[in-house]
Amino acid sequence: MKMRKELWFGFSIMALVVLSAIALLLSVETVTNGHLGLLMLSLVVVAIMLGFPTAFTLMGMGMIFTWLAYERDTTRTLDLMVQAAYKSMTNDVLIAIPLFVFMGYLVERANLIEKLFKSMHLAMARVPGSLAVATLVTCAVFATATGIVGAVVTLMGLLALPTMMRAGYSTPMAAGAITAGGCLGILIPPSVLLILYGATAGVSVVQLYAGALFPGLMLAGLYIAYVIIMAKLKPAWAPPLSAAERQVSLPMQTRNLPANTEQYAPARLLTALKGQRNAQVPTGYILRQLAVVVLPGLLFVLLAASSWQSVTKPVLQEHYDIQPIGMESSSFSSSGLAEPPVEGGLQEPPVEGGLQEPPGAEPAATNTATAATSDLQEPATAKAEASTTQARQPAPTWWWVGFALLGACNAFFYLFLSFARLEIFKMLLSSFFPLVVLILTVLGSIVFGLATPTEAAAMGALGGFLLAAAYKRLSLEVVKESVYLTAKTSAMVCWLFVGSAIFSAAFALLGGQELIERWVLSMNLSKIEFMILSQVVIFLLGWPLEWTEIIVIFMPIFIPLLNHFGVDPLFFGLLVALNLQTAFLSPPVAMSAFYLKGVAPPSVTLNQIFVGMLPFMGIQILAIVLLYMWPQIGLWLPQLLYK
Repeated sequence: MKMRKELWFGFSIMALVVLSAIALLLSVETVTNGHLGLLMLSLVVVAIMLGFPTAFTLMGMGMIFTWLAYERDTTRTLDLMVQAAYKSMTNDVLIAIPLFVFMGYLVERANLIEKLFKSMHLAMARVPGSLAVATLVTCAVFATATGIVGAVVTLMGLLALPTMMRAGYSTPMAAGAITAGGCLGILIPPSVLLILYGATAGVSVVQLYAGALFPGLMLAGLYIAYVIIMAKLKPAWAPPLSAAERQVSLPMQTRNLPANTEQYAPARLLTALKGQRNAQVPTGYILRQLAVVVLPGLLFVLLAASSWQSVTKPVLQEHYDIQPIGMESSSFSSSGLAEPPVEGGLQEPPVEGGLQEPPGAEPAATNTATAATSDLQEPATAKAEASTTQARQPAPTWWWVGFALLGACNAFFYLFLSFARLEIFKMLLSSFFPLVVLILTVLGSIVFGLATPTEAAAMGALGGFLLAAAYKRLSLEVVKESVYLTAKTSAMVCWLFVGSAIFSAAFALLGGQELIERWVLSMNLSKIEFMILSQVVIFLLGWPLEWTEIIVIFMPIFIPLLNHFGVDPLFFGLLVALNLQTAFLSPPVAMSAFYLKGVAPPSVTLNQIFVGMLPFMGIQILAIVLLYMWPQIGLWLPQLLYK
């Protein structure tokens, strides 16, 4: 039987790993514990590629090599395993994982994705490559809300792929948009990857979420820009929608106003309030339509007013009215400290009789104490008065730019608000905005310090529960299935973390970490060379391994080196999160390709999906380069909020 190309590739990688480990062991004069640690690392990679469960492979290898390092002392080996497992169990950050996963499964079962895709592709009907752009936006929003790559790719494969194929899109373009968009949930918060990296590297998950927001949006924007450019350059790859496909049907009562799709909606609705020809249309219906029309402008005004109050609030200045020691003032002239008399200077007291009180000393002491007490009662001593300046601070530049863009969007909305666009806006209100509000509520509470990631995850789980109820998809069966899948996923992640802790402890005990550090430092790399080397290694690891395995196995190796090269662990984590998109997009071991192939028509081959993925993989590399050249893309928001 002829062996498949994917199997040849997998066995070739495994052979390369094994041969490298053997060559390393044969090249040294004496095999130390450090070399055993590298052998353990190689065997773990090969075992995972053979299909063994990652968590239990890590635990098993860790236990075996720890037993060898402790010279076959079973008691100490078991003690190390228990300590490593207990350390993972007491990590509070991991509590957020099951809650975010539960939120994702509930949102997935609320069946929002079909409405979201339909409303997005109608809203972007005039954009080149509108179906692919709508697919990317839908995937980005839905992947952010769920964080489950397989579910997003599968659902969009069932929904968007047939639609794009019927519209004449090339198979690689359609497949690439679905697989790339579905992977955005790995990076854009709330992301389980960032929680695992934060727990592994000891970096604040809150700052990671703030830092990953703009790189995630940048990557999604680059994907959309690529689709639009290719749709303009190669119209055969992504043909424009026909007039029939862009047609929006109006509700019966709107047609009875009478109204048509191209008519300007605000003016016609205001006229209908006092007109006589629309007697069959209830006034309440017209008022509800007008309320929808007014809603964007009202939200813009409320948001601008509330944020203006926040960004321009006066700075609290504390004023302490303390009299400096030694300064002359009316309040300290009689009782303050004074220089001794010049003439005679300091003199010894008379010997006879010792120290004696001068005549009238008692009243003088009383007067001094009274004066001192009156001074101590002033606000200058123990109590400081805080005064607030009345002048407000000027609004920062980012506020003006942001609200100028929002204001322009509002203006365009009202200038071109036909009845067709009003219907599309209503569709977005029922599909797009609920998810965006849920995401912004969860992220906002984390980023602005209103809640910890765990508390925000609990809020998100409640929000997913309410969304499923609002769309009448909540049932006992849905809840049971969501709880079961959440328990299954959380158990996998948490066992993986326990296995990683045992493996890392064994690797450090054997001295493998020290050996790698000595090897890297012996190359005398600069900071740039180290960053390039680390990202290339992570990129290559994304071929045979998934992101979870790369985080828990290889990040503990890289992180101790960051301090030597002066690399911020937060910035390194953002680069890694961008890079680990390749774990789902790099052929031939690209999981998203297999998810899509499982639901695609038989005419769509795996090679076509791989070809469609390659340009998006190149865009990922471009995004990594942009983030490295301009670190403020990821660091500006954390520095602004947590400086």
